[in-house]
Parts: sequence; C-alpha cells; structure tokens
Amino acid sequence: MTTTMTTMTMTEPAARRRWAVLTSIRTRIVLGYVGLLLAALSIAVLVTRQVLIGRLASDIDAALVQEVEELRQLTQGSDPATGEPFGDDARALFRTFLNRNVPSDHEAFFSLVDGAPFLASYDAPFFAADAPALFALWATTTEPTWGTVDTPAGPARYLAVPLTLDGDQGGAAGVFVATHFPEADRAEIGQVIRIIVVASAVVLIVSAGVAWSLAARVLRPVRTLTRAARRVSETDLSHRIPVEGDDELAELSTTFNAMLDRLEEGFAGQRQFLDDVAHELRTPITIVSGHLELLDDDTLLTDHDERAETIALITDELARMNRYVNDLLLLAKAEQGDLLRYAPFDLGEFADQLLAKLTALAARTWTIDTAPRPGTVAVVADEERLIQAMLNLATNAVQHTADGDEIAIGAQLLDAISAPDGRVPGSTAGSPSMVRLWVRDNGPGIDAQHAEQLFSRRVRGAASRASRADGMGIGLSIVDAIARGHGGAAEAANVPAGGAQFTITVPADAEA
Repeated sequence: MTTTMTTMTMTEPAARRRWAVLTSIRTRIVLGYVGLLLAALSIAVLVTRQVLIGRLASDIDAALVQEVEELRQLTQGSDPATGEPFGDDARALFRTFLNRNVPSDHEAFFSLVDGAPFLASYDAPFFAADAPALFALWATTTEPTWGTVDTPAGPARYLAVPLTLDGDQGGAAGVFVATHFPEADRAEIGQVIRIIVVASAVVLIVSAGVAWSLAARVLRPVRTLTRAARRVSETDLSHRIPVEGDDELAELSTTFNAMLDRLEEGFAGQRQFLDDVAHELRTPITIVSGHLELLDDDTLLTDHDERAETIALITDELARMNRYVNDLLLLAKAEQGDLLRYAPFDLGEFADQLLAKLTALAARTWTIDTAPRPGTVAVVADEERLIQAMLNLATNAVQHTADGDEIAIGAQLLDAISAPDGRVPGSTAGSPSMVRLWVRDNGPGIDAQHAEQLFSRRVRGAASRASRADGMGIGLSIVDAIARGHGGAAEAANVPAGGAQFTITVPADAEA
C-alpha cells in the first residue's frame, strides 16, 4: 500500500507536467498552425489531382481528334500503290493510314469495312475476337461517337468516326476508331500525387518543428512576464520586463511594467504611511503608557492633584495622537486622489474669513497684504482644504514668531495684475488664470540647506526643531498635497526684509 501511494505521488507531477505541455498556448498555437497547414496541403493535393486528371482527359480527347483529322486529310490524297485517288477503296485508305501513322504510347487504331473488322494498328492490345460486342457496336456507328468502355486491355477512351468515300451510295464505306488507354497515365498521376503527399508530409513535419521554435520565441515575453510576476512580492517590486519592439507583446510588457510601477508606488505609500504612524505615535504612546504605569490605586484615591495632572497629560497626548492620525489619513487620501471637493467661492470673502479665524490662533499682529474686494473674483476649488492649508502655514508662522510680531496673508488672482491683454506676464497664450495665496512672517527665516525639502514628510528646519520639539514634520506636507491636488504647487522663500513667505499657487478653475 505504501509503495503504491509513493508511486502515485511520484507520477502525479510528471502527469501534470505532460498535461501542462499538451494544454499550453505554445502547443495550441503549433497544433492550430499544423492543422491549418494540413488542410491547405490537403486541398492543394486534391486540387492538383483533379487538375491533372482533367488535363489528361482533355489531352486524350485532343489526341484522338487529331488522329481522325489526319485520316480525313488522307482521304484527299492518292493511293501510293496506284497513284490514283482512293475513291471508294476504304481498305486501301485504312492500309495506307495504318502503315504511315504509328500510334502514341497507350493508343491503338482500329478499322472496320462493310461492318466487319479490317485492320488494327501495330501491337494493338486486342482485336475483334477479344471483344466482339465492342466491334459490333462500332460497326453500327453512323456519326462520330465518343465513349469509355472496359476492354480486355483495361478501360479505354475511344472516338469512332464513320468514313464515307467517293462512290459510296448513301452508306459508310468504313469506320475508323481511335482509342486511348489512360490506365498508365492515371498511374503516373497517382505516382506524382504520392510524391507530392510525401513532400507535403516532410514540409508539414519541418514546418511543425519551425513553428514550435517560433512559438517559443514569440511566447518568450509571456514566459518572462510569468517569471517576473512570480518574483513580485510585497517586499520586492523592482523586477521589470525588458521591452523589445513595438508589437502587441511589447505593449503587454510595457503595460505590465506600468502596473508594477503603480503597485510599487502604492506599496511605497503604504509603507511610508505605516512608517509615519509608527514614527509619530511611538512617543505619545510611550508617554501615556509610562504615566499609566506610575498611576497606582493609592494615587488615584489619595492624591487628587497628581491624578488630575496625569489625566490632563494623558488627554493632551491622546489629542495629539488623534491630530497625528487625522493628518496622516489626509495625506493618504491625497495620494489616492480622493481629497478635494470642488465648488465656486468668492476669493475676497475667503481672505476675510481666513483672517477672522487666524486672529484667534495666537497673539500676533494679523494683516492682509492684498486681496480682491468681496464680490469681484470667483474661483473654483476646494475652499475648506485651502483654508486648512493656510491655517497650517499660519500655525507654522506662529511657531517661529513671538507675541506682537506681524504675520500677513494675501490672496491674489494673477490675471488681476497681468498685462492689459489679460495674460499673466511670462505665460503663454491659453494659460489658465492662477490664484496665489501666501502667509508671510518676520521670523528667523528658512534654513537654506532644507529649503527644497521643507514640504517632504518629517523634514524640519533647525528653527522648527528649536521652537517645537514635539512637531510631526508633516504640516507642510499637507499643504503641498492640497496644492498639488488642485494642480498647483507650494513653495517657500526668505523675505529680503527678514522672515519667510510660504506661497500656494493653484488654478482659478481647478476642477477644469
């Protein structure tokens, strides 16, 4: 029993491999090609055979007609023995014709005079004694007659022509019969067909081998695609398929590589999100866990001040964790393209509402550099997200300034300050109108070494780390995500008079 089970286990993979080969695309392509070629060759052989047989029949009939015509021409001549016209002497005519004309291979001539067999060509395969019924049929012929009959020498094609000579009174002086025996010719055709069949079989076998090799070459990108797909995992998406040519398989490889690019980007985004979560939540979780471990039952019952202080600290850390999670989820939604909800709003009212919100943010001197009058400029964008981005920039400015310092905001439609023809200076014809929003402060400015990376996650300048050690470093990333989601951009620069200015530029009709 054990031996039988082991044998079955060993033979199952081999059987599966054989079945996989038989059902593979390569096998089906070759079988389809061989089947099509076999059908084409079969049709070609059959058509060739029919054409050869038809041509043979036509050639036989033409040869028989030619012999009859030669006999008819001879009737206009003279008897070589007497030098006189043949007249009504059919015997002399047939004798002269059969002496002068040698039938071709597989042909024979027969003559009948007064209803009786007279002479036959040399080496004729049979005569009246062998086929009396056939000669009786020919003797009664009154007009040219075609026919195919079975003779002692095999099937024969014949043309029987009655011959009327000068001096005959209303009757035939004789009958001339030209016959052809096509059996040998048909055998030659059969031999030719057999040679064609053998050659076709060789061509079919060689073509099958070539098709098998070509199918392997054509399907090589598919096998490469399969191997690449097998190597792809959550931890390694770096494999790509080399693209060769510009056919359908090259397009498939390009599409697969593009899919891997998207997957790699998606997995990278997931890993970054998880890294962000782990990085940002580790500290508050550690703080909460540590204080909960120190908060024993005696402290809860006796020391009300310490209990309140611990609960306040834990509540603050939990609120910070909640803020972190919301910010990280916002960045994740931005990467998925599900961040914005477009609607028209008034740019002047937007600036006034934003200033009202900012005055409660911190004790700073809040001003507006410039903004359109309410009711004059309308834009299409996500107003709530733009307010969120500006609040992040304002919060960042608050962290780098002191009480009483000036922080200014601005909102501007670039077409409002463009040339008289309505184009933004330096833009090209047809460029969309743009909206520029900014927050300006008089703080320490931007670290030159971090200026280009400020909008990346967890990148913070020295001034930011000094003013707020517990920051996440993703506030400006949110600003950048909102700007890019609108089809715009965010940038930062130092102000010559001191401080920094953070700017968001988005299309006036971001939805379009």
